[in-house]
Amino acid sequence: MEPHPRDPGRAAWALPCLLLLALPGVDAQAGQGFTLQQPQAKVTVTAGDNLTLICTVSGIAGPGSVMWLKGWGSGNKTVYDQNNADPSSRVTAAVRGSDTNFTIHIRNVQPEDMGTYYCVKFVKGAFGDDEVFRRGSGTEVTVQAKPSRPLVSGPEQRARPNDSVPFTCTTGGFFPDKIDVKWFKNDNSMTAQPPQVTQTRMKTYNMSSTAQVTLEKGDARSQITCEVTHPTLQAPLRGSFQLSRVLRVPPSVKVRAEPSPAEVNKTVAFTCLLKEFYPANVSISWLENGIEIKGQNLSGPREVSRGLFELSSRVEVQATEEKNGSTITCRVVHDGQAPANDSAVLLISNPTLGGLSNEFQINKDDMLIYIVVGVVCTVLALLVAAILYLIRTKQIKGKSSPSARLHEPEKSSEATTQESDPNNLTYADLNFEKERKSIRRMVEMSQQSEYACIQSNQAPNGDDNLTYADLDMVHLSKAPKRPAPRPEEAGSEYASVQITRK
Repeated sequence: MEPHPRDPGRAAWALPCLLLLALPGVDAQAGQGFTLQQPQAKVTVTAGDNLTLICTVSGIAGPGSVMWLKGWGSGNKTVYDQNNADPSSRVTAAVRGSDTNFTIHIRNVQPEDMGTYYCVKFVKGAFGDDEVFRRGSGTEVTVQAKPSRPLVSGPEQRARPNDSVPFTCTTGGFFPDKIDVKWFKNDNSMTAQPPQVTQTRMKTYNMSSTAQVTLEKGDARSQITCEVTHPTLQAPLRGSFQLSRVLRVPPSVKVRAEPSPAEVNKTVAFTCLLKEFYPANVSISWLENGIEIKGQNLSGPREVSRGLFELSSRVEVQATEEKNGSTITCRVVHDGQAPANDSAVLLISNPTLGGLSNEFQINKDDMLIYIVVGVVCTVLALLVAAILYLIRTKQIKGKSSPSARLHEPEKSSEATTQESDPNNLTYADLNFEKERKSIRRMVEMSQQSEYACIQSNQAPNGDDNLTYADLDMVHLSKAPKRPAPRPEEAGSEYASVQITRK
């Protein structure tokens, strides 16, 4: 029997089958001699530095690339691919072109680079897909991030001395979260609230600390300092704030006039002195009775002790009589605040009658009225005093001396007889010091006059021994005129009263 010839189609189909059966045996044999080593279990690096991750392989493996993955599972991320390496990437191979060393370098590591990294060997599967063949044990990477330089911020508006204002110190991007904060005013430590630490989505932390500061007048040159200490720092970080940025010291305003008072038509210099203010931006204006006048600053603001400033301004005014008593005002606007004022009065030392120097002016009509009223009051006062004096004198005389009233019918027989007329009575009141004096004679000489002659002893010396005669003539006799009698001897006293006929 002849053998049948070989079917060429069957022979072509049997060859691929034999190859497929033979491949698993070959892969198993190759896998038994393949090793992948990732020796770093944990690595700590400081942000900004470079990171090196080691991975080496040995033995024979099927076709496929070696990759680095961050994380494992559905959320993993490819960090490096041997077959698709990007030269511009910050992740590069430590040894290029090597089939056994797959160590990589990561430049400028950041906190977001923290995580666990795996070195993985892939092979092609039956359907051409990459399948995991070997995986390293993983390297946990910790990035220590330094805190940023502290930033100190203060209030948005300026504050006055004795005001308590808050200051805030902030820093961020650090890891781990352990951080320490201290506050200083100049070189003196201050108390502050405990820092507030919060985590970000980048797994780093931020910090905020607040301190209350009571401003003082001399704080124009002072500063507030926030000091931060962190494990990643070899020396503390500091942030400062100049208190001059928030301090406002209003000026003290004082106006003086020289000379004061001044002579008429002389020049008076008014000086406005501003002391111890901060900041230096200030404006000055002058007013005369509310109307602006032109003045000049003697100099710009000059710095004095403790960083404060002084400034003086001057205006000259002519001392005319019309300006006597005028108010000169210095108006100061400091740092955009409400105006502060101080004033002085223009005084004239020798004004005319039309004006007085001590801030008061009286016109001539008013002056004349005052003079007339003063004179009238003075005259009235003198009259009243004279009347009271006369009344008092009369009362004293009436009490101290006896009086005698003599009527014509009662005169002694030695007196000359007068015509009988009941309507023409003549009488005299004679006041003697101690006793009634004897009437020697009384002679009627003429029709126009009547005479009474009284003789007494020699009058003693002194004002206390005076003889008075009060003669009240009611009706005069119509006797013919007669010559006046001659005086008697030296030892007599006479009282003569002559009344003109009506």
